[in-house]
Amino acid sequence: MVDDFLALLRGTGVYREGHFLLTSGRHSPAFFLFSQLFQHPREAERAGAALAALFAGEAVDTVVGPAVGGIILAHEVARALGVRSIFAEKVDGGMAFRRGFALRPGERVLIVEDAVTTGGSVLKVLAQVRAVGAVPVGVGAVVDRSGGRAEFGVPFRAVLALDVPSYGPDDCPLCRAGIPLERPKA
Repeated sequence: MVDDFLALLRGTGVYREGHFLLTSGRHSPAFFLFSQLFQHPREAERAGAALAALFAGEAVDTVVGPAVGGIILAHEVARALGVRSIFAEKVDGGMAFRRGFALRPGERVLIVEDAVTTGGSVLKVLAQVRAVGAVPVGVGAVVDRSGGRAEFGVPFRAVLALDVPSYGPDDCPLCRAGIPLERPKA
């Protein structure tokens, strides 16, 4: 399944190679642009179902994704699990539930993200989930590009785990080699 899923990501233009600026500010020779997958409903459903299968044994009430990249994925995972889906938005350096979304104390929440490098967005969502008294039961990603180094204090599972290097801007060998930096989300 791993090879099939990687082929899907390459075939839909999600997986890209070059010199990229990541959301975290780090640089990497690989980038996952999931908007290219999520524009195809059947493929988005396939990714959501694959991620949901990793948490099928958990009691989940709601799936939460960080905006913007996690909105469609959260919806598809929630559809596969038969539960509610909401998303959190960036507000003042953190994440917040807006647009009437709310979690109840004790509500069991699965947080999902398309790709995890440092896990910064997920950590902000986790903080908000905990702040309102909900219970995070796990974190899921389509791609864990951290090489297993991302840590959230709850079970973390990914459809595809890769060890993709990333570099601080001052330590980037791609910059030193003169390879132009791409900003794929711009």
